[in-house]
Amino acid sequence: MQQLLFPDDAQFWFETLRVFGHSSYGGSDFGEVVATASRITSGDYDSWHDAWLATAERVAAEAAGAATEGHPVSAKDGYLRASTYYRTAEFFLHDNPDDPRIAYAYRRAVDCFRAAVPEAEPVEIPYEGTVLHGYFYRAEVAEGERRPVVVMHSGFDGAAEEMHFGGALAAVQRGYHVLSFDGPGQPSAIHLNKLTFRPDWEYVVGPVIDHLLATEPTVDPERIALLGVSLGGMLAPRAAAFEPRIAAVIALDGVYDAARPVVSAFGDRDELYRRAHAERDDELDELLEQASLANPTLRWAMGHGQFVMGASSKRAFVAAFLDYNLLDEVAEKIQCPTLVCAADDDLFFAGDSVASEPDLLFSHLTCSRKTLLRFTAEEGADAHCQVGAQRLACARIYDWLDAQFAG
Repeated sequence: MQQLLFPDDAQFWFETLRVFGHSSYGGSDFGEVVATASRITSGDYDSWHDAWLATAERVAAEAAGAATEGHPVSAKDGYLRASTYYRTAEFFLHDNPDDPRIAYAYRRAVDCFRAAVPEAEPVEIPYEGTVLHGYFYRAEVAEGERRPVVVMHSGFDGAAEEMHFGGALAAVQRGYHVLSFDGPGQPSAIHLNKLTFRPDWEYVVGPVIDHLLATEPTVDPERIALLGVSLGGMLAPRAAAFEPRIAAVIALDGVYDAARPVVSAFGDRDELYRRAHAERDDELDELLEQASLANPTLRWAMGHGQFVMGASSKRAFVAAFLDYNLLDEVAEKIQCPTLVCAADDDLFFAGDSVASEPDLLFSHLTCSRKTLLRFTAEEGADAHCQVGAQRLACARIYDWLDAQFAG
């Protein structure tokens, strides 16, 4: 898709397109996004924060006024948009985790979301001596009926609240229960409990399903789908490889080896692994520093990655990130029906001359029912995770899931 804004900064454009996309389900308004983006200096993280925070504060204040004056629909609409704008405001600040602007914007994003969507019931899921936070959405259920459920999570940088626009509301409209949650490394886990990412995602999804089945009697235990977005397109298939209760898995978009773009830039995987884990490697440290300065996406990924992986340096982040893959025949262990989504112009996982990440994942699947669902520029859906075409993506994804759970 053509970069209509921030032509010299692919990362700023992608995040702006992401906000545009949430308008499909009420999470933004076109004019507000354009007006906010026009006040931002390309590549300037403070400018990004200040512009989005100002929009968030204005929209939230108007929503609060509507609520006070007895206009619940206007209040809901405003709070929902404000939640997106607050979340967007703190997006690029994570290279300094102690920045107080992060906690303020994060908390306001959650508060506005909960004010806007009371039907999303906050849940606390027991997990290794603490809890994971999420939301349960109830579909309409007849007496004695059990409904299928979509358990869903985001990836490297998305929140459970954002999943409202990325699949939760669309699923409920089609008769599915939904449990969206943040796993370790994801916003509520990292902000509230300092839980950093882990690659063995089956140990995250297992407790989530345990809690779901123990607390929700209208869930059909034979029809549990798992949907993962972005890096979740590797994490969800990883969980499905080892968690037999998952009856279908959706990788949006599919990822076979999350670190492959880094590996391809710096050489052989085994050599990079050795150097990244070495006690000291000044040359690699300098290479990573220079690469992040030259590439806006890598600059953001390194800073955010240190935050969510609990890494002390860029090299330590790379060392941790190398474990996020489905190599060594993990993908081949998946037995349930699997949908792999692919975006033709994926900023992060489009691949090289060999294959894209979704294509690689799909080629390694041995399950009897697997589908590769490709999204194109002609459809306006070629961006990572179809952020500019969420209604189109949700329609195709849930039509596929309907077919898997038919009868």
